[in-house]
Amino acid sequence: MNPENSETYINHPTWGLLYRICIVDDTQELFTTLYAQRLFFLVAHDTKGLKFQPIGRTEARMMLENRLRNLRRSGQSQEYDQLQSVFQRTFQ
Repeated sequence: MNPENSETYINHPTWGLLYRICIVDDTQELFTTLYAQRLFFLVAHDTKGLKFQPIGRTEARMMLENRLRNLRRSGQSQEYDQLQSVFQRTFQ
């Protein structure tokens, strides 16, 4: 898995280029459409490949808030600051 602070892009078959907002857990990451940042996808990866699950803005925001809390609790201040910046740009 890539570090939290690296930029990661994947190509969705319908919506085009997606930008990774954050890692959710060991097998899932949160992505949004690159330009509008209005559509969000939970992308799971395993031995079979990638699975795209569209999710709503509210659910995506909650996932990002949870990730921020986990980073703050674990003392990962650099990753927290970077993700806080992403949060501000995406949801406010």
